[in-house]
Amino acid sequence: MSEEKLEEKKEEQEVQKNSELDNTEKELEETVDRLKRVMAEFENYKKRNSKEREMLYSNVLADIIAAFLPVVDNLEKACMADTADENMKQGIELVVKQINDIFTRFGVETIETVGKPFDPEVHEAVSSVQDESLGEKIVKEEFRKGYKIGSKIIRHAMVVVAN
Repeated sequence: MSEEKLEEKKEEQEVQKNSELDNTEKELEETVDRLKRVMAEFENYKKRNSKEREMLYSNVLADIIAAFLPVVDNLEKACMADTADENMKQGIELVVKQINDIFTRFGVETIETVGKPFDPEVHEAVSSVQDESLGEKIVKEEFRKGYKIGSKIIRHAMVVVAN
């Protein structure tokens, strides 16, 4: 009988070990699952944070560029003015070129207007005229340049629309 009891005890111990092993495996699976979830959440956080930083940079850049646009407008008007001093005019043209180079480096583009279909997303109509040589809702004239960075509009172009 003692041999039977020993065997029963061994079986009980083995069942207990198997039960403990099963519990440990379940805990390990749960821990691995939690770790995978935390890693996925962290990756999503990094992507979201990166996207937010890019948007913040883009918004700040657009605000700074928008603050300089009236200055650029005035310099361009000065380039068009008649003057006896050609050196001064060339100097102003050089400054305008440098500003445009900086805009290009930062991805700022002018919005195309004249001869293009009117698009209220990028154009601001200040007037409309009848012109049979142009189609319906075609931009005839540009009063003020518009600028954008990628798809973000910094300033709408002020235009005259035909027909």
